[in-house]
This record gives sequence, structure tokens and C-alpha cells, in this order.
Amino acid sequence: METLSKGQRLPLANLVPDGVLQIGVAAQGLALDVACFGLDAAGKLSDERYMTFFNQPRTPCGGVEARAGSAGDTAEFAMQLARLPAGIDRLVVTASIDGGGVMSQLQAGHVRVLAGGRELARFAFAGLDFAQEKAVMLAEIYRKDGGWRCMAVGQGFNGGLDALVRHFGGEVDQAAPAPASAVMQAKINLEKRVEREAPQLVSLVKQAGVSLQKVGLSEHRAKVCLCLDISGSMGRLYKEGLVQRFAERILALGCKFDDDGEIDVFLFGKNVHHPAPMALSNCNTYVGQAIQRHPLEGDTRYGAAMQAIRAFYFPDAAGGERTRRVAAELPVYVMFVTDGGTSDQATTEKQLRWASNEPIFWQFMGIGKGRKSKSKFLAAFADSDFPFLEKLDELQGRLVDNANYFSVSSPDEHSDAELYDLLMTEYPGWLKLARGSGLLR
Repeated sequence: METLSKGQRLPLANLVPDGVLQIGVAAQGLALDVACFGLDAAGKLSDERYMTFFNQPRTPCGGVEARAGSAGDTAEFAMQLARLPAGIDRLVVTASIDGGGVMSQLQAGHVRVLAGGRELARFAFAGLDFAQEKAVMLAEIYRKDGGWRCMAVGQGFNGGLDALVRHFGGEVDQAAPAPASAVMQAKINLEKRVEREAPQLVSLVKQAGVSLQKVGLSEHRAKVCLCLDISGSMGRLYKEGLVQRFAERILALGCKFDDDGEIDVFLFGKNVHHPAPMALSNCNTYVGQAIQRHPLEGDTRYGAAMQAIRAFYFPDAAGGERTRRVAAELPVYVMFVTDGGTSDQATTEKQLRWASNEPIFWQFMGIGKGRKSKSKFLAAFADSDFPFLEKLDELQGRLVDNANYFSVSSPDEHSDAELYDLLMTEYPGWLKLARGSGLLR
């Protein structure tokens, strides 16, 4: 690990050749709001969607995502630099005071660069470095000579978050109180976006809201992930547009759980693929284009897909064994769709057990013939295409019951109302268990 001083630079090309890294921030003595500004070559926030913070947690391209901190950090940004458009020339990580106080009251803090679970560099700061400042630029990731570099900054601003927004060329609503003004400036009016960009989702979003209201989750916030089987046997379902329509129903649920208008997507067969998120702007043809880029494959491996998903949301364990609980502000709801069994059953069971120590819920849906009766006696006389998924639903050795399973004869078997009710069968109960077990803050 390298210790950086103010103004010192660190080339990232050799250290992080794939451009996948994390920036962790910690502070003691003051409550800080952390944000990341994606700036153009002129150093301006030319696209407000590239201001990443708690209320707008991801850039449209998925290149920067705000997450709850782990391993001693109070906040974190997960970065995939290769996803950033050419117009984003630099990323500036900032912190501003939440409430009263000035930066000189800060006891200690740090910003650090990590890749693959390994800390590469750290920049420490403390109240002695500041005076009456209420905000500070901590670090900058920028393009240089065809690669990326990191620089420790440590520049303060007396005006707080509003001063930062103005410095980067953004506009601040003077009628709104700070720092809420910057939040309102960056917040997306999702309802209008749905009507404008994906009108076919309007009724779906409303219906999802009805089902959430039934279980007391109208104001609930969560990340949503759709995991799709791309084994060869799924071909007809993709060809007939059934998977596309189902994906739109999950995107609508995501619009109720989050305000960024997109969901994460993973595809799995023999391999696991992680395409760009499904968003309002690309949802009309999303599934067809995804399958064109990642054609159907032989084999089906649940465990490999689960490992990739866990590594994406909770990178500190890299999808491996986790024996201690990890907490986050937002849970992850995974919609896992398959039409057959898996060739890595032992791995899948391990993944589900390890994931029970994380705030992630797995909703499995099998497309085929399943046992409809919950009675073990009656079930013994019924055939099922998904005996292993049924086993996972009752798997022993987990911290909490973190999964549910149901089967359908076709993705469109249920009405929208019935589907959303099904998706909320066990999730509310898991939320209570997760909170009680310390998985959710």
C-alpha cells in the first residue's frame, strides 16, 4: 500500500488494468455526505446524472455506484472506468458536512483506493488540515496519456456542498435549503421519465405500487437485480418475447424500489455475463440486444451466477465464503429466472448459505412443471422440474431464510397483480429478519 500526500499522483494502469476499483471514505468526529462528480474535459458537471450520491446512487452507464461502506469505511464508490463515456474526463470524490460544524472539527479521516480486495493507496486527512471549510475535494481519478491516474486533493470550500456544485458548473436552487438544494437539483422525476421514455411501463409501475402497499413497503428502497438463464432450452421463451415482457415487469418493480430508472442484469449459462443495466432508455429492445451480444449457451450454473452477483454488490468477499455478517443501508432483491436444474449444486448451496450473511434476497422462479402443494406428503406423489430449487427454499445452515421459490408454466402465466403479489410473498418477512440480524442499518 502506498501512502499519498496532498497533490501526489498514482498511475492506475498497471495496478488496475481492468479499471475496476473501489474508493472508500471514512471520517470520525463529523457526519459527512460523500459524493462523486463526473466532470468533462473543462472540469464541469455537464451532465447532472454523473453526480453520484445517496439519492442518485449510480451513473447512467453504471461506471460509478455509491454504496454503503465496509471494512472500516463509512461510504464507498464502486467504479468500472471502462464503462464511462469518453466525455467524462475525471471523477472527483468529495465530502460535505451533514448539519452544523466545520471541517476543523474533524478528528480523522481517510480516502483509499482498492482493487480486488487489496488496498493500493491511502490519503489521510484531519481537522488540522482545515479551518472553516464545510466541504472538501478528497481525491480525483482522471485520464492521462490514455490511462487513468489518481491524485490526493484535500481542497476545502467554505460554502459546503452548494459551493462544490457551483464550482463544477452546476446550478443550485436558491429557494431550497442546503444541502437539500443540490439533492433536488440532481434528483430525477422518475414518474415523468416513465411516461416519456417507457409508457408501456406506466400501468406496471402502478400495479407494483399496489402490491407493495399491501405489505407495507410503499416507501421501501432497495436495489433490484434480474438474473436470466440463457441456456439453450430457453430459446423459445426469448424468441417469442416472453422474457422481454417479464423483464419489463421487473424493471417496473425496480422503479418503485429505486429512483434511478434501471435494474442490474446478469445472464448465465455455462458462463456468467454482466451487461449494462436495463434502463428506461433502453428497455424496449433490451433482452433481444443482450441475447445478440451473449448468445444462448450450453449448461446451467446457478452457483457461478450467484457468486458473480454477490461479488458485484459486496466486493469485499469477492463472492467467496462469508462467515461474518455485513450490513448495508439498502438491501438487494434478486429475481432469479431459470427453466432447468444446475450442474453446480454444491456450489449453489454454499453460495446461498454464505449470502445469508449479506443483505441480499433471492427470489427464484422456475419456468416449467413444479409441485404446487406445500404438503410434503402430497408433494411426494407429484413430479417437478425443480427439485433442487425446492430444496434451496428450505436449505439448512443459513443465518436467515434468504430465498423463496415458485414455478410457472410460462413467464406470462400470472396477471401483473398476481405476479407482484407472488414476488412479495416472503420478502417482507426476510426484511424483518435481516434487520433483526444486523444485516440492514
